Amino acid sequence: MRATGRQESSVVGLGRQDNGERERPEGEGADGAANGVARQVVRVLPAALITLGLVFDVLTPPSFTGSPFFSAAPLIAAPLFSLRATAATGALASLVVIVLHLYHGTTWKVEALTELVTVLTVSGLALLINRVVRRSGEQLASARGIAEAAQRAVLPTPAERIGGLHVSARYEAAQADAFIGGDLYAVQETPYGVRLAVGDVRGKGLGAVEAVAVVLGAFREAAETEPTLEDLARRLERALAREGTRRDSLDAVEGFTTCVLGEIPPETQVLRLLNRGHPEPLLLHADGELAVLAPAEPALPLGMAELGGWPDRAEEWAFPAGTTLLLYTDGLTEARDRAGAFYDPADRLRGRVFPGPEALLGALSSDVRRHTGGGATDDMALLAVGRPGEGQPERRRTVPVVRRDDRL
Repeated sequence: MRATGRQESSVVGLGRQDNGERERPEGEGADGAANGVARQVVRVLPAALITLGLVFDVLTPPSFTGSPFFSAAPLIAAPLFSLRATAATGALASLVVIVLHLYHGTTWKVEALTELVTVLTVSGLALLINRVVRRSGEQLASARGIAEAAQRAVLPTPAERIGGLHVSARYEAAQADAFIGGDLYAVQETPYGVRLAVGDVRGKGLGAVEAVAVVLGAFREAAETEPTLEDLARRLERALAREGTRRDSLDAVEGFTTCVLGEIPPETQVLRLLNRGHPEPLLLHADGELAVLAPAEPALPLGMAELGGWPDRAEEWAFPAGTTLLLYTDGLTEARDRAGAFYDPADRLRGRVFPGPEALLGALSSDVRRHTGGGATDDMALLAVGRPGEGQPERRRTVPVVRRDDRL
């Protein structure tokens, strides 16, 4: 689906705006300013409540009291501030209650003592809440650390250069606290050249992570020994079938994995791909031209061999210097904006030039977040492999991303 209207003039990180103005970094603008104001309001709210209670108590008859404001202040501070700041808020609220009753001459009345005990009790509960929130935050941080370690173990970040090619990969989970799911990528230098894989396992949760581990483990071993991509695909098929019968957590009946297997032989400018039901990769040329690498014959995903038998056939494309191959999972193409329009990477990238794979993935990730308004419904794995152009440096450069028609 082609982006139309206003979307074409607001591509974040993929070129200049059509009106010539500099694009605002993500987080700026009305939404970023609103979030900043909200944070400031929340930070001053406990002090504001104490001040409001003080004014209310002074300006109203003695039968009215600002006790609800004084009790609310430490409760609001508990999940937001440190233990010391929460205790200080409770102490300040209690002190204001005492001072007000001294001012009104009602210090030893039952109502005054009841009000003070109420504020002190709520302050004590606020300290307990603060401790629970802090401990939960520590446990969450520990869980996030474990998840990061698991991601690095299952999906390690590839080297910047593999077999003379520039490589960059990203995994972005739909859930903010999730680091890994059912999407996968792998890049490996083998005796047959640089081999790569990008896939998407059916399902969610730990079962999908297990399937990812099976596919990646089989790929890393078979990529070194299998002479062709067709043989490599059969090895992955057998690995999924074998593990599906051994593990109850893997769905041996309805489970499947869409996958693209690639091979870039050494000393050639050829790219071979074998697509098993996965979104079509994109080939970005140095002049801004873009090609969609759709297979000539669609094939079923891995794990569905029982539904049909046909020989796998790898296809070849030219992969000259300065060209970048982009592979992705359906989390990219299924990203929607508020109007329900799907993200079209071919349309958004066509005619644009990037200094390298990392710049491409960075711009693409930012553009998807802007397209969806910051939310995503599915995980997204991205892998970009570029063949260096003539005179291109060994290390990455940080240079502005420009449209083809903006270059000199």
